[in-house]
Amino acid sequence: MVIYMEKITIYTEYITLGQLLKIADFISSGGEAKIFLSENYAIINGEKDNRRGRKLYKGYHVVILEKEFIIE
Repeated sequence: MVIYMEKITIYTEYITLGQLLKIADFISSGGEAKIFLSENYAIINGEKDNRRGRKLYKGYHVVILEKEFIIE
């Protein structure tokens, strides 16, 4: 069940999952992404993923810990 939704506006072709974790305040530095994703996972467009370098393009839906993000 998603309890929170936020739109993330990007000005580049894509951002990585690690960058999204930092933007969304799940982690405070990029180096923490690997640790966070070893204990948690993201659902990207309906599929589980835990690769910090996963590219997220405009239109993607991402759910992390019951928070939903839409990349714009």
